Amino acid sequence: MEYRQLGASGLRVPVLSFGTATFGGGNEFFKAWGNTQVDEAKKLINLCLDAGVNFFDTANIYSRGLSEEILGKALEGLRNQVLISTKATLPMGDDANDYGSSRQHLIKQAEDSLKRLQTDHIDVYHMHSFDATTPVEETLRALDDLVTSGKIRYIACSNFSGWHLMKSLSVSERYGWSRYIANQAYYSLLDREFEWELMPLAIDQNVSTIVWSPLASGKVSGKFRRGQPIPADSRTVQGGAHGPETNFDRLYNIVDALEEVAGETGKSVAQISINWLLQRPTVANIIIGARNEEQLIQNLDAVGWNLTTDQVKKLDAASDLAPIYPYWHQLQNPQLIPPPIQY
Repeated sequence: MEYRQLGASGLRVPVLSFGTATFGGGNEFFKAWGNTQVDEAKKLINLCLDAGVNFFDTANIYSRGLSEEILGKALEGLRNQVLISTKATLPMGDDANDYGSSRQHLIKQAEDSLKRLQTDHIDVYHMHSFDATTPVEETLRALDDLVTSGKIRYIACSNFSGWHLMKSLSVSERYGWSRYIANQAYYSLLDREFEWELMPLAIDQNVSTIVWSPLASGKVSGKFRRGQPIPADSRTVQGGAHGPETNFDRLYNIVDALEEVAGETGKSVAQISINWLLQRPTVANIIIGARNEEQLIQNLDAVGWNLTTDQVKKLDAASDLAPIYPYWHQLQNPQLIPPPIQY
């Protein structure tokens, strides 16, 4: 398993991590993702460890803490062999202080996550979304205190816009507080908007990218094919999908290119989609999920090999997006855009 440095830190992580949003199935939304319980979770974790994947991602809101609880139980006796990532900010209740990135909320959520995970520290702690109602200084000072106390090792963000992340990095630098070393972002062959603002920022500021939903809720996994009905077991049908409304003509053009490359390599469409991401700038880690052992084994085989330059170009061309303003205007002067940015 290949390891990569996580941003401006000394932490090295495998290029794949295992996402546990499928653990628990605590409500209708997460049931569409999966309903993995402790015994099956142990089997999946052991498969990951056998393949060199020792990084496990969860969040407090996944089935309202049930995912963390199952992960904690499944990792019993293995804690010193693994890295754990979890998140806070999104609502965990109906009270006024049950959401956000305030000191009040973050300290409580970190302590609750530690209990559910049955551990004394969290390796990477993400802000699951930007809280524009709380001063950035309050959020980052609370996170720095959690780092200083030893309850968390590193901090990261997720689903921030460019200015959210840049302001946060500036505040951390100003006060000498812990800074975000990674941005967990939505990115796939189908959804490439990440490249317009967040990727250039990540290159400039040495912030690594952890990719979530690399298969775009299964749309670039090989299940969706031109002229065939949408699979009944897909997240799109069951209500667990993410992202904007899908342009299916564009999707099928991407899938056509994926199938062509799959035929050239002998790899699956899903494996091609994941491998393409591993060759993108700033990407240090990709979160893979699986409802069962077969899916996990397939996804684990997305590493240990690389697409050729021509194959990458073929996929780039099929998935190209027309940029929005101001990016289309900036492209009128491409000599001002340093490589390897290609939006």
